[in-house]
Amino acid sequence: MTPRQLQAFVAVAQTLSFARACERLHMSQPALSLAIRNLEEELGGRLLARTTRQVRLTPEGAALLPQALQLLADWDNVRERLRQRFTLQRGHVTIAAMPSFAGNILPAILKEYRERHPNVEVTVHDVIQEQVVDMVESGRVEVGFGFEPEADTLAFERLFDDRFVAIVPPGSRLAKKSVLSWAELLEHDFIALQRPSSTRRLLEDSLAAKGMRLRVALECHQLATISQWVAAGLGVSVMPALCQRLVLAAGARCVRLSRPTVQKAVGLIVRRDQQLSTAAFAVRAAMREAFRLGSKASRGELDRPLRGR
Repeated sequence: MTPRQLQAFVAVAQTLSFARACERLHMSQPALSLAIRNLEEELGGRLLARTTRQVRLTPEGAALLPQALQLLADWDNVRERLRQRFTLQRGHVTIAAMPSFAGNILPAILKEYRERHPNVEVTVHDVIQEQVVDMVESGRVEVGFGFEPEADTLAFERLFDDRFVAIVPPGSRLAKKSVLSWAELLEHDFIALQRPSSTRRLLEDSLAAKGMRLRVALECHQLATISQWVAAGLGVSVMPALCQRLVLAAGARCVRLSRPTVQKAVGLIVRRDQQLSTAAFAVRAAMREAFRLGSKASRGELDRPLRGR
């Protein structure tokens, strides 16, 4: 059965007239008769009893009519729901983002996105980098925001480079400096993320390239914990500049870090083999637009906490 055949049957069944059904559907009578005949052949029997004077429903036709009406209503509902999804009048998009990105960069972009598409539901999973990659790769989310992944199955589009800054106790002499070198920082107990953190691996590889070694005194799983430990005077650490709000809220201090300067690209992560939904495509477009236009507010946030610290 096709919707067109059901529409033809319903029109005749409701009007009990081929002529009036043709007028309702804007069809020629031969086309209408062919649609009814094809439907009857498909189902295996007569649905309409037609004479020169009248048209009547057969028992089977009478049984089909309410079901045909429901099928056509369902068809229209499905078509309308999909049309709304394609026009962003409804929809749902799932995103995975590092907490630093989700808390600092994403809010302004999501606010504008929601203003444009208020009926699109957005779910954000604020998880560590490794989970961002895993959730995109497994298909649990459509779009990820994080550091450039190593998996060949994922595509990455750079938005900006996030540099690492030193995190030091508020009362230490290091907090009074405007810039610190790695050599100065590593004279103190260092607090790091536990392996297999990609951030820790990046730091170790960057230092090794300069003939330096990362000696870890304490380690844990969460950046928030590191911030609190540093604020309590247990040691020093480094974090992406995106985490500066988190650091300052814990009471620690951020200082520019050099020799070597360590930075990593942050951007959009999607599966190479996946076609994005219209809602997810619009999220990606919003993110591209924000950074194409300069993302002045976002970039300002990376610098502001360091000034005068």
